[in-house]
This record gives sequence, C-alpha cells and structure tokens, in this order.
Amino acid sequence: MQGSRLRADLLLVLTALIWGSAFVAQRLGMDSMGPFLYTGARFALGALVILPLALRGSGQWDRHLWKVGAIAGVVLFLGAAIQQIGLIYTTAGKAGFITGLYVVMVPLLGLVIGQKTNPAIWLGIALSVVGLYFISFSAAVSINVGDSIVLGSALFWAIHVVLVSKYAGALNPVRLAFIQFLFCSLFSFVAAGLFEPVALSMLSEGLYPILYGGLVSVGIGYTLQVVAQRNALASHAAIILSLEAVFAALAGWLFLNEQLNSQELFGCLLMLVGMMVAQLSPVWRQRHVVTGLPQGDHPA
Repeated sequence: MQGSRLRADLLLVLTALIWGSAFVAQRLGMDSMGPFLYTGARFALGALVILPLALRGSGQWDRHLWKVGAIAGVVLFLGAAIQQIGLIYTTAGKAGFITGLYVVMVPLLGLVIGQKTNPAIWLGIALSVVGLYFISFSAAVSINVGDSIVLGSALFWAIHVVLVSKYAGALNPVRLAFIQFLFCSLFSFVAAGLFEPVALSMLSEGLYPILYGGLVSVGIGYTLQVVAQRNALASHAAIILSLEAVFAALAGWLFLNEQLNSQELFGCLLMLVGMMVAQLSPVWRQRHVVTGLPQGDHPA
C-alpha cells in the first residue's frame, strides 16, 4: 500500500508540473478565441487522445460509469471555464494563488460530509497557503472581479478532487477520464455557441495553445490525476496538486523570462515543506481513520 501511494504521489507531482506549465498556453489561447471555445477545444482533443486506451480492455460501459463521468465532467467544465474567464481579468500569478486555495477547500468539504482531517494535513495546508501567497503576491494585496471569478473555480476544483477520490478506485480510470472530458467539451462548446463568436479561423490561430492544452494538460495531466487518485488520499492529493503554482512560476522563469525573487523562492520552499509535512500524517492517523476518505484504511 505504501508503494502504491508513493507512486500515486509522484504521478500527482507530474500532474502539477503539467498543469502549472499549462497556464502559459491558457493565456495564449485566449489571444484568438473566447474562454469557452478554448476550453471545449482542448478537452475535445484530450478525449480523442485517450479514446483508444479507453476502448481497450474488458468490462462494460455501464450506467454508473457514465453517471459518475457526466457529473465529473460538469464539475470539470465549471472549474475550467470559470478559471479561463477569470484569467481575462487577473494576472496568472494571482490566478495561480487563488486556484491553489482548493488545498484548503478539499478537507473542509470532507468535514461537511463527515470525513476527518488530522493535524499533519492541516499543518501542511497552512504551509502551502502561506507559500502560495509568497509566490503570487509581490506587492500590496488587491482583489478584483477576476480574482473573485477564479475563487469560484477553486471551489469546483476542490469538488472535483473529492469526487475523483471517491470513485476512481472503483471505476476504470481511463474510461472515467474520457467520459468527463467528453462532457466537459460538450458543455463548453454549447456555452461558446451561446455566448461567444465562433469561427474555424480562431481554432487555427490558437492551434499551438490548443495542442498543448489538449494533448498535455488534458490528455496526460487530467488522466494522470484520475489514475493517481485511485491510491492517493484526497487531502494529500490537494496539497501535491497545489504545487501547480510553483511550477507555473518556474515555467514563467524558463519560457517567459520572468524572474523569481527571494520571496517567491521562499514560497516555493514553504510549499515543498508543506507537502512533506502532510506525508507524516500516518503518525497522527488512528488505525481506522483515513484523512479525506470516506471508508476504512484504503482509498475508495
């Protein structure tokens, strides 16, 4: 079990790396199209990429799988689309910080549905949030409409992490990922048709951001998330995935020539310490209480 959880944590770190670097593509994608069209295009591409894998293997595509996948797809659409809208009005750094607040929301949602979170997790969360602050804010804190919109997306990211943790262990992870991508793209395209100008020329102009967002961020990143959360605790997953902000800052340094000052480097260090502290949770965990999960000693 410890080996499988370690592998799951490493996959989640890779997921955070992919998502963090994808912030660059998300910003560039909206230079040529609206947030709903970009979201729909990248998730449609992600669904196509993993479809061959989803069709392999035995087992039925039963009603329960489609139901869970559809619900996850709706939550994914709300998180991704709202985040894209917020990125129009706020900076990538602040968006990364506010999105990372789902690291707090995940255990709070767990409390609402009767799940317990131990002291190590809360300490790791506190260190991660402080680290996020140091990474994201170099000047006086100010909140605008874009920040409020991104905060709304963070709630749906938290719901998505909890939802995937609950069902990923009992369902085919690749098929679950495919179905949620499919529904997310469908809702995004419908919203684009209702609220945005849509033209094929927009897709061709934003081809490279779509390719990265679809092939890498969605096709690989979100699929790795579902696979990893079969063996990862929900609260642990939230802390590790919040490293997205660290990798977003590093991607800006590497690809956009943005500088990392001592404050931001300190924030990265705090987040890494917070993640490691959270891994000490078994010391506080009683035999039959698992942080962030609804059942026994094993992921649901």
